[in-house]
Amino acid sequence: MAKIKSVYICSECGYESPKWYGKCPSCGEWNTMNEEVRDTSKQAPSTASRSVSYAPPVQIKEISTTDEIRYKTGSSELDRVMGSGIVKGSLVLLGGDPGIGKSTILLQICEYLGRSLHILYVSGEESKRQLKLRADRLGVDSDNLYILTQTDVEMICETIRQDKPDIVMIDSIQTMSLSELNSSPGSVTQVRESTNYLMRTAKSLDIPMIVVGHVNKEGSIAGPKVLEHIVDAVLHFEGDKQMSYRILRAVKNRYGSTNEIGVFEMTDKGLNEVDNPSLMLISGRPKNVSGTCIACAMEGTRPILAEIQALATATGFGNPRRMSTGFDYNRMNLIIAVLEKRAGYYFSNTDAYVNVVGGLRLDETAVDLAVAMALVSSLKDIPIADDAIAFGEIGLAGEIRSVTHAQQRVNEAVRLGFKRIIVPKHNMKDITPPADAQVIPVSNVRQAFEAICE
Repeated sequence: MAKIKSVYICSECGYESPKWYGKCPSCGEWNTMNEEVRDTSKQAPSTASRSVSYAPPVQIKEISTTDEIRYKTGSSELDRVMGSGIVKGSLVLLGGDPGIGKSTILLQICEYLGRSLHILYVSGEESKRQLKLRADRLGVDSDNLYILTQTDVEMICETIRQDKPDIVMIDSIQTMSLSELNSSPGSVTQVRESTNYLMRTAKSLDIPMIVVGHVNKEGSIAGPKVLEHIVDAVLHFEGDKQMSYRILRAVKNRYGSTNEIGVFEMTDKGLNEVDNPSLMLISGRPKNVSGTCIACAMEGTRPILAEIQALATATGFGNPRRMSTGFDYNRMNLIIAVLEKRAGYYFSNTDAYVNVVGGLRLDETAVDLAVAMALVSSLKDIPIADDAIAFGEIGLAGEIRSVTHAQQRVNEAVRLGFKRIIVPKHNMKDITPPADAQVIPVSNVRQAFEAICE
């Protein structure tokens, strides 16, 4: 006779409880405890009835990596983020908001991979006809691309074992389910166990898999957090759906750096690579207008130039408003406090707004100086020179501290035509001044503003 019991599982952290809670005791989130019904009549076999074989350990120097194979995707931006391509036997999780381009980029790379590899595309969300219509729109017509519309993980893995494709795409993990589990597809248990099943299949057959994951309203990948621990790499699409530019970032990567980003532009023919994101981000900026300054941030090994816009205006309320887009809100408040205390620029009666143009998110402290320059420029209503750029970290004492990769930032600025480059004074020993640009060392914010204002 089947033994049925109900358990309550948190959709955020996977915490299990025999009773319902309004607030999860583990992660503290509200209204995340969902009921699941389990059949406990099937008992796991005891260890005494199983024969366990001995697996001897291997010295690390005896392990060879000369036969490592990475599949190029045909997209240099995607290869950069993944660490020079897709590693055989790896499990990659691709997340992002709905409509941002996850399924689109998978179909696009199938056209290039299909020239030499056998590809299996598994869809649990779209029919074969829908996939064919989208493939026609994107110009994907490879003879080695095979479509499977199925949601049963066991059947999918059996198909993989029989056909032995070179690479597998799963779209998406939230639609997959195991028949032996009673919970619905997309639940914490189904997502976790389905991913585990796919991971074992990928490792045993040495077949790379790319799995699409949905995101929740907070922007993190839906399902238990352990999902990101199971996979080898987590890639995340960023950007506003209303804008054409998309940024692909590696949140986790066992086979490469997590600091690299890929920049794409969404068109009616799919995602196109942006080879020069700096030029894209600073194009169209206004001339002779106060409150704008160009910053240089490092994304992995790539210097990225971005336009910082700031607006300081008289407040109409008792407490002035502070708002930032693309830059840390608390960091902006810290910079404003330093400008007031150390440099004598007072924002106590003004609303302050900071925006990074292009939908880019800048978390590096090297953009502090550019943010400060934009704020002061708007406060004083004095434009910053169009050929000027600034980078440096601002300390609480008002000093400009040195940053890493100073020479690479200077080279990128010179390449794009900037003539006045404001750098921290302590970085001058690491910089070879270019012949066609002026590198100006500064030690505080006031020196920097006086050096680049019109």
